[in-house]
Amino acid sequence: MNTFQKVAGAVNKVVVAAMKAPGVDKVAGGSMLMLTYTGRKSGKTFSLPVSYKQRGDELLIGVALPDKKNWWRNFSGEGGPVTVTLHGAERTGHAISRRNDRGQVSVKVTLDDKSA
Repeated sequence: MNTFQKVAGAVNKVVVAAMKAPGVDKVAGGSMLMLTYTGRKSGKTFSLPVSYKQRGDELLIGVALPDKKNWWRNFSGEGGPVTVTLHGAERTGHAISRRNDRGQVSVKVTLDDKSA
């Protein structure tokens, strides 16, 4: 684990705790969510705060400095299942990461039907 990942992990812990505080969802709920997934190799469950944009049942998560981060690689190829805490409610979905020709990485989450 590099220094960037250690610092990001520490910051994420603070943000995760803050996001659980009452009323924070109303302030950050339109731009931040909690993404939970199981690591492909480790089998461990991870939760991290991410910023997103929503269009219907699709969420788009931009990955800043993707070469310094590993989490998005869990969703390369066919992608994988995720749970998101969105507006105070847990939703399941399927995430797929893509790198464009400029090296930018995004993760698209297609949310499952609410009634399922």
